Amino acid sequence: MSATPVSGTSYAHDVRVSLRERLRALAAGDLGPLPVIVGLAAVWIFFQTQNGNFLTSRNLSNLTLQMAVTAILAMAVALVMISGEIDLSLGSVTGVTSALLGILLTNHHWSTGTALAATFALGLGIGLLQGAITVFVGVPSFLVTLGGFLAWAGVQLALIGPAGNLPVNNNTIASIGNSYLGHTTAWVLAVAAIVALAAVEALRRREWQRAGAPLPLARSVLRVVLVGAGLLGVVAFLNGNFGVPYVLVLFLSIAATLGWVTRRTFFGRYVYAVGGNAEASRRAGVPVGAIRIAVLGVSGLLAGLAGVVSTSNLYATSASTGGSILLLEAIAAAVIGGTSLFGGRGRIYQALLGTLVIASVHNGLGLLGKPASTEDIATGSILVLAVSLDALNRRRRAATGT
Repeated sequence: MSATPVSGTSYAHDVRVSLRERLRALAAGDLGPLPVIVGLAAVWIFFQTQNGNFLTSRNLSNLTLQMAVTAILAMAVALVMISGEIDLSLGSVTGVTSALLGILLTNHHWSTGTALAATFALGLGIGLLQGAITVFVGVPSFLVTLGGFLAWAGVQLALIGPAGNLPVNNNTIASIGNSYLGHTTAWVLAVAAIVALAAVEALRRREWQRAGAPLPLARSVLRVVLVGAGLLGVVAFLNGNFGVPYVLVLFLSIAATLGWVTRRTFFGRYVYAVGGNAEASRRAGVPVGAIRIAVLGVSGLLAGLAGVVSTSNLYATSASTGGSILLLEAIAAAVIGGTSLFGGRGRIYQALLGTLVIASVHNGLGLLGKPASTEDIATGSILVLAVSLDALNRRRRAATGT
């Protein structure tokens, strides 16, 4: 079967249609990732003018390593908040899973695979338990996970013991947060990701055409070109130093997977529906309780992964791993990235953008020799600004009926 040719005139028409749709969305208050991208550009320009080392490949590679744990938790926070829930236990779950991993590897000499499986099982189990209490007992997730924040922190202290610190000398675990892809491997993975994205876009266009609402070709082409150029640019830039860090591949893979699940599957549509209006979703036949349990389970699983990455970064686990500051930074990153505190709105990749903003501020202020107090003030100010923009945007959308 031959493909229908696309003329230059029809392609130009697709471009005009896409631009008009985007302009209408902007006029209606749907700014998408634009504010956080503009803010990130402003942050990078400022710190580069203050210190010429900020935008070097070496520093941005370090920035990637520094933001890994927060990025993973920010995606968990975004998923939970989209569903209309909240998980305040993520920092403590990160700490207790890190403690379990360290004890199993160092004290009990488990194999790496078995220890990782137990660590992920603990994180998933905690999330499912808290979700089950929320759904079947009827206690709001805010209170359930607040109790979890305290309880799992206590379990972490009990596991670590009076020493407060436990070295983890495992080459496989250490490589996760401290090693880099070979230059050729990085190029191959980038090209494979671009090909996969093009295939997904082609399938997406076919589905829409079958539904009688074909997508403009320009939109699909532009998406593949922009993402592809970004990936190739990142690889070329980071290969100028040690290469692409493993953790960058890790959290980008998680973002791509969660993004696809939330935007392309029935489960994802249910998550948005429950977050937008749980009662209407229930009347429409959506299994609201099951969705909430599943979302909190995934959140716990991601916290377990964050515990593994944290252990890798530090070559150890300690009583200070995880904690409230890490949780608050993850929540701030999700909100700064555009995830609504009121549920039903947000994108997974935008949580990464929010994390990048926070990590860039911390990194830049560190290069300038500023104290930790300045970093906290800056992060808090950015968070309040982001929440204010979200509230104003909701008010405007409600007033216009969009």
